[in-house]
Amino acid sequence: MKLSASRDTILKPLRAVIGVVERRQTMPILGHVLLAAQENQLSVTATDLEVELLAQTEVETESQGAITVPGRKLYDICRALPEGAKIDLSVSGDKLTLKAGRSRFTLSTLRAADFPTVEEIATQQTLTTKQQTFQKLLEKTHFSMAQQDVRYYLNGLLLETEDTTLRAVATDGHRLALSELKLKSGAERNEQVIVPRKGVLELQRLLNDEGDVDLTIGASHIRVHLNGIRFTSKLIDGRFPEYNRVVPNDIKSVITANRGLLRQALQRASILSNEKYRGVRLDLGENNLNIKANNPEQEEAEETLEVEYDGPSMEIGFNVNYLLDALSAVDEDQVQLGLSDANSSCLIKGPTTKNAKFVVMPMRL
Repeated sequence: MKLSASRDTILKPLRAVIGVVERRQTMPILGHVLLAAQENQLSVTATDLEVELLAQTEVETESQGAITVPGRKLYDICRALPEGAKIDLSVSGDKLTLKAGRSRFTLSTLRAADFPTVEEIATQQTLTTKQQTFQKLLEKTHFSMAQQDVRYYLNGLLLETEDTTLRAVATDGHRLALSELKLKSGAERNEQVIVPRKGVLELQRLLNDEGDVDLTIGASHIRVHLNGIRFTSKLIDGRFPEYNRVVPNDIKSVITANRGLLRQALQRASILSNEKYRGVRLDLGENNLNIKANNPEQEEAEETLEVEYDGPSMEIGFNVNYLLDALSAVDEDQVQLGLSDANSSCLIKGPTTKNAKFVVMPMRL
């Protein structure tokens, strides 16, 4: 294998895939990236056995071939080279040589045949949507995914197709986020798949505001094509909870508040909340919301906010971080908090928004 290209041309695909190259791994080859050169095109592939990324770029190929090299080292070398530098890559025996100007680097390699790749996935349906709307779908839900929960199916994001709707749902058992978008054309079948947490975060990093995104859902994988990058992730094999049971539908009292002012008040109060439990108490009266927080050092914070509320007096506790995450995901200037009683979950949404809702369970303080 022998090729040449500018620094930026090689750096771009490396930057796209480097996120899945683990610094510490059980298999040495997982710290490598697969370089495959053919017909003036270089493909760069990285995997952690759960998520695989493949990016392509145009290069001048002298001889074709494929080899794996340490991903982080190659990325760091290319990044450290001066802008506009011309890079020559060549393989001789079990070494890859990189030359740029007066710099020369020799890297160890492993056989391309030993690199684990996902070639074909058993396609069940393909969906197309705008990158911008798909990015928003993930932004409004990803924060509610669980982390390292023993209920492994919560450590990811549910993607559900239903007629012309693509829905994303995430929950960690204490809160839930739901958002949906309309597809250009109807789904071929109604189904649910769970994309693992790392795949969701990596996908968010790759999405930008331009163009379409193609989603291919398979029996055990999901594949996404965008901006010349192919993203493939394993799916979590499990049954997601029936989320509709969690979303309150018997709302008796609604608080309408300025979203920015409520966020700021909660952020200030949270400074003196218990560092472990992060609890705040909401004390509701007629057109009045009192936010209280305290900690084991017997320090207290109190914020009073004018709101629209004509329900019964009520005192209810919440994790302040969960409230702030939900408020950050609401697009409108005003926000509504729906409550049934002091022991029920709170439903948070924008007054006119129909495609996103957030549920936060109460906590005992």
